[in-house]
Amino acid sequence: MVQAWYMDDAPGDPRQPHRPDPGRPVGLEQLRRLGVLYWKLDADKYENDPELEKIRRERNYSWMDIITICKDKLPNYEEKIKMFYEEHLHLDDEIRYILDGSGYFDVRDKEDQWIRIFMEKGDMVTLPAGIYHRFTVDEKAMRLFVGEPVWTAYNRPADHFEARGQYVKFLAQTA
Repeated sequence: MVQAWYMDDAPGDPRQPHRPDPGRPVGLEQLRRLGVLYWKLDADKYENDPELEKIRRERNYSWMDIITICKDKLPNYEEKIKMFYEEHLHLDDEIRYILDGSGYFDVRDKEDQWIRIFMEKGDMVTLPAGIYHRFTVDEKAMRLFVGEPVWTAYNRPADHFEARGQYVKFLAQTA
């Protein structure tokens, strides 16, 4: 099951948990109210997984690729890691399926506080278009897209985009 919590404000390596003491856990229902969807799948059979195929069909995820995020495989690794961790949004949903390793997605809640979502092998998450987020992942993740792949990040502030406006309306409706 997914683990999520409100992050502490301590400086330091973003690849550390940043879990406050005492903890402030966040459940799946709270993530759903932010538009964040989560599945636990069998990453060892991703190539022929009927559950993954069902999700892709139902949500119209027609394109995918696999990216390995490690120093040996990703050109300009240090630069990319810093870029991934910059707070940004996308105009389309961001879907990630962790095939190996682990990492963190950080998303903003309605009060603009960071929620950290721990992701490990078999975890799949969808972040809605317009949500401010950042991530750091240490191994291999599958990226899924609706239609042709578009991976353009718009660093904050990006409130002028229609996707952000639609997301803010969605949040207001779930209040």
